[in-house]
Amino acid sequence: MDQKIEKIVLAYSGGLDTSVIPLWLKERYGCSVIAYAGDLGQEDDADLLKQRGLAAGADEVIVEDLREEFVAEYVWPALRANAIYENTYLLGTSLARPLIAKHQVSLAKNRKADAVSHGATGKGNDQVRFELAYMALDPMLKIISPWKSWEFKGREDLIKYAKEKGIPVPVTKEKPYSSDRNLLHISFEGGILEDPWQEPLDDMFVMSVSPQDAPDKVTYLEIDFEKGNPIAIDGKRLSPANLLKRLNEVGGQNGIGRVDMVENRYVGMKSRGIYETPGGTILRIAHIAMESITLDREVMHIRDSLTPKYSEMIYYGYWFAPEREMMQALIDEAQRNVTGTVRLKIYKGNCTVVGRKSDLSLYNDEFVTFEEDEVYNQEDAGGFIRLSGLRLKIANLMSRRR
Repeated sequence: MDQKIEKIVLAYSGGLDTSVIPLWLKERYGCSVIAYAGDLGQEDDADLLKQRGLAAGADEVIVEDLREEFVAEYVWPALRANAIYENTYLLGTSLARPLIAKHQVSLAKNRKADAVSHGATGKGNDQVRFELAYMALDPMLKIISPWKSWEFKGREDLIKYAKEKGIPVPVTKEKPYSSDRNLLHISFEGGILEDPWQEPLDDMFVMSVSPQDAPDKVTYLEIDFEKGNPIAIDGKRLSPANLLKRLNEVGGQNGIGRVDMVENRYVGMKSRGIYETPGGTILRIAHIAMESITLDREVMHIRDSLTPKYSEMIYYGYWFAPEREMMQALIDEAQRNVTGTVRLKIYKGNCTVVGRKSDLSLYNDEFVTFEEDEVYNQEDAGGFIRLSGLRLKIANLMSRRR
């Protein structure tokens, strides 16, 4: 028998799954449903989203602008770590889920709801990201995951149910893949993309043009950083959301940031995903360049050793876990001097660093010159090399004796 539920706050996107869920929840539990949508830059019409949510059976639809919070408190911390999953994925969806969950939990508390729900499938990563966040933020809330309990076997069943109930949905049998968009990226999964040999159709892409169709003209950009955070483009200071939006425009126009990858999901299976991350791609390249002249070598190497684990934690859904927060503190300490300007050259899918400068730079041409300098005695290198190679020399001598 189903547990007794009075009120549910549903993470609502307006996609196929969450368009079906409100009515299904009401039929199943006989409770009221609040559909919560966070505006993370997906460019949905808020009024239309509310209308669709109500048409889908929700008693109330709340749309909240989270764009600045998303970029400043989720995207920028990940950027400071140069976070990337499996050397390819810039974690656009992974960073969005804990923020949505956080506001769901807050809304549930304010509206005295006793349950939260989401539309993630029982095969994917998002179910873990949502539910770990719910548990970390309010373990007393009941969690309802329809994909784990309802009668539908796949998206075709959902489309059929929506049609029978008169619920408008944005997916057809011809284009059954799912997508998730925010200010950092847009992702595409499922449907025709499940064949990893099948090249994605060009008309699928939303945020970027194909590199071969990009302008035959070089674009130069200068990005200013302060303590690891981007703060201005070409000298113009912008809010986090507006800065990322601007770089999405420039990157998209020049074919930057398209990714086609097969990744390892947390639940244990491989999945093919297509991503567009134009602004995020530009920023990661620029941030690494900024660090190259402002970070101490050993600090950089320690931080770089943490990046794969940090990225994995975000991908797996442990944003609110103490180990992620501990690691973030260490990473942010390393960013104290990552301040200055990076100059980029953008052309037909390529983003190349062509300049970097900082008042806190550790690079000094007087020290690295091939001419005479005052801080380096080349004779010292001989002893340095002999001591560095001592263990290699001993290993060879012992081998000869044996």
